[in-house]
Amino acid sequence: MEQRITYAEWRIGSLQETTQLAALLAEKALPGTVIALDGDLGAGKTTFSQAFAAAIGVPGIVNSPTFTIIKEYEGSSMPLYHMDVYRISVEEADELGLDDYFFGTGITLVEWATLIEELLPASRLELYIEHAGGEERIIRAKGIGEPYADWCDEWDKMGATT
Repeated sequence: MEQRITYAEWRIGSLQETTQLAALLAEKALPGTVIALDGDLGAGKTTFSQAFAAAIGVPGIVNSPTFTIIKEYEGSSMPLYHMDVYRISVEEADELGLDDYFFGTGITLVEWATLIEELLPASRLELYIEHAGGEERIIRAKGIGEPYADWCDEWDKMGATT
C-alpha cells in the first residue's frame, strides 16, 4: 500500500520565527519521530535543530555533529539523536546502525538526509530549508506516511502554506 504524502510551507523572517516553528513541530514529536533536514549550506538546518532541541527540553549547547556524525542528547521526556551525514557515504551510514536510532525511543534529526535517503524509514517528516533573501527562509515540509502526513494536513489547515 502506498503511503499518503502531504505538504506544508512556511515563510520564516527571523530566528524567533524559526524557534516558534521548531516548537510547533516539537509538540508533535513522539518516540521514533524522524525528521529529515535538507537545504543549501548555511540555510539553517543546524539552527532549526538547536531550536527543536531547546523545545523538547535539551539543556545546554547543541551544535552540528559534522565530524562526530551522531550526537545524543537527553531531552526532558525523551532523547534526541542529532545526525549530520554530509561527510559519509551510504555504506558508512549503513554500518553505523542508524535503524537503532530511527526506531528507538527518541527523536532523530538528520541533517543532509537526502544523502542517505535509501536508509531512512519509509514514514518520516522531510524539511527543506531554503534562503529567501536576508534573514528570510522558506521551510517546506513533506509528511510521508503516518503520523507525518496528518501533521502536514493540520499545519496546512492552520494556514502554514503561503
